[in-house]
Amino acid sequence: MALQTAAALSPRSISSSTTLPCAAKHPIIYSSTSSSSCFLSQAQRKNVASPTVNVGQVTEVDKDTFWPIVKAAGDKTVVLDMYTQWCGPCKVIAPKYQELSKKYLDVVFLKLDCNQENKQPLAKELGIRVVPTFKILKDNQVVKEVKGAKFDDLVAAIDVVRSS
Repeated sequence: MALQTAAALSPRSISSSTTLPCAAKHPIIYSSTSSSSCFLSQAQRKNVASPTVNVGQVTEVDKDTFWPIVKAAGDKTVVLDMYTQWCGPCKVIAPKYQELSKKYLDVVFLKLDCNQENKQPLAKELGIRVVPTFKILKDNQVVKEVKGAKFDDLVAAIDVVRSS
């Protein structure tokens, strides 16, 4: 995967009507480990007849699969990472988010690309104004939110919801 130049990633190069702002001003955590093996491909998701709740991995969702998976999770805690492809902090925290999915086997970890297709219906419904944003749900309700690539805050919020 080729890296884009800084100019290509600048907020000025992105139309504000089609993207969300990146939370680059927030502290981020760096990880040198990266693996995309924890993500379900689009082809894998299309082969699933009904919503499948997976633990121990991050499942990519879209506007059509998000709520069915959340509902199928029942009383499990669900963590949703809302990101964009061009967001630097989103890319940096992604490996740590994957590690959390392997650590918390009683939590469902989801990932939503807030591209134009998903932005209008779902990101807008969830009130996303900056990426990355993490929403933590319990019993089909958002109970916690972490804005920015704040790993320690995310872990603390997950722990609070798990213990409630």
